[in-house]
Amino acid sequence: MEIKEMIQQGETKYVEFKSWVKVNKKELMSILINEAVGFSNTDGGVILVGVEDDGEVTGCDNYDVQTIIESIYDKTVPKIFTDIEVVELADKEVLKITVQKSPEIVATSKGVVYKRLGKNTKPFYPAEYSSNKITGFKGDYSSKIIGPAAKEDIDFTEVEHLKLKIQSRDKDSTLYQSDNITFLKDLRLIDVVEDEIQLTVAGLLFVGTKEAIVKYLPQAEIIILTYNEGQMEYYKRLELRIPLIQAVDRIHQIFEDQNGLENIQMGLFKLEVNDYPINVFQEALLNAISHRDYENTSSIIVKFYPNEIIIENPGAFPTGVDSKNIITHPSSPRNKLIAETLQKLKYVQRSGQGVDIIFKDMLSLGKSAPEYSLYLDAVSLTLRSGLEDKEFLEFITQEQEKHGEFSVAEICILKYVKSNKTITLSKAGDVAQITSQSAISVLNRLCQKNNILQREKRNKYMFTHRVYESFNGNIEYAKDKDFDEIQANVMILDYLSENEYMTRQEVERLCGFSSATSKRILKSLREQKKIVLEGKSKASKYRLNR
Repeated sequence: MEIKEMIQQGETKYVEFKSWVKVNKKELMSILINEAVGFSNTDGGVILVGVEDDGEVTGCDNYDVQTIIESIYDKTVPKIFTDIEVVELADKEVLKITVQKSPEIVATSKGVVYKRLGKNTKPFYPAEYSSNKITGFKGDYSSKIIGPAAKEDIDFTEVEHLKLKIQSRDKDSTLYQSDNITFLKDLRLIDVVEDEIQLTVAGLLFVGTKEAIVKYLPQAEIIILTYNEGQMEYYKRLELRIPLIQAVDRIHQIFEDQNGLENIQMGLFKLEVNDYPINVFQEALLNAISHRDYENTSSIIVKFYPNEIIIENPGAFPTGVDSKNIITHPSSPRNKLIAETLQKLKYVQRSGQGVDIIFKDMLSLGKSAPEYSLYLDAVSLTLRSGLEDKEFLEFITQEQEKHGEFSVAEICILKYVKSNKTITLSKAGDVAQITSQSAISVLNRLCQKNNILQREKRNKYMFTHRVYESFNGNIEYAKDKDFDEIQANVMILDYLSENEYMTRQEVERLCGFSSATSKRILKSLREQKKIVLEGKSKASKYRLNR
């Protein structure tokens, strides 16, 4: 979220304003330490120093960023690492102090513990510490040990089910050959301490009995709601508090029962296009399971509408991830052990977000882009079934048959050009969520494939004529083609001024034209007696008429 937007929304559970000019600096440092402890013990957050409670930007001066970082670090236990960014706003400097959520309870060096309650920081008392109940590996809630859970809370029928999954899906794995306890230990779903079996959060979710899941993690629920056309109220509700793989398989069956199919005629063959690509829905669902906040009392909700699917997930995006970088941001699943277990069970090919797959497959099938809605403590994903752009689907399908798969960055850029006719280098970086240097590389690859060409203005790109003509040549494109054919005349003559001969194929590569357009332009230049044809058929070539 941009700093201006933070200030407009006011103080929240995740944002605190502090004045630099109205407070004694020693007192302010003590306040910043307390606020950092409060954010660490809740869900992390941002302190904006130089902003008044009412949102007025008064700025900071004579500050030392390193001193602030070291003061917070030295006076917290365990140590808090903060990141401070100096942001210029309204000709004033604001300090943006980012605090991450801590996997452990943090106190000040004086032994005082705080937490965030709404937009205020309040004392945090030992009886409220969740770590008194669940302890374990640092930084990953799903790998923490559930103290009271024991061997009798394991559903060993489900353990055998998981072993069969691995045996059938991963021929190279030997995990399934172990006894049940060793198998669970190898997957880190349990820990054995002094001969006592303890379940991790992930272990409870994958192999816990239904009763144990309800007892220890009642919030670990997935709710399925189904709606009829034009109805605001669901007509079917299913609540799943069962082991994760059972839940995923059950939801997948519901999805397949509702996933329609459309046949698209493309030349001599028909292309079958599902309402939703199966792998897109699976990635979206497993992404929700891997990233949800299991300390949040809300449930994952999957809503099936006639023309769209909405997945609502408790827990905000990880720090640093937003709608502008979600495709390319490095993977950082909130529940790493859950993600790794899903990978070992071959439900996902990699331990990550899978958001790039969701974007690429939806756009390449002519669907609208997936829509992410971000909230303070939740994320909502909407997938729409409608075939938004049949021309784009046909174009991508034909191009991939010739040149192989497009990358997600290439798909995003081509989709933007299809809708807006041209794209700049800067916009290409924004659309594909990549750096300018990476955008140059992607644009060059698309130029080499004769999908786009650089326009008369530097760093401005558009489709080649060959691509335009595949889109039924609408009037606006035709105007651009007329202009570019004039430019092409100059390019051809310039080329021949430096090279003795040129073939029609070289004209196609140079100008990005189709065969028919190249023939027409060369014929026009011959009629104007600017070039001369030599040879016949495949041996034909052109030179300047000197």
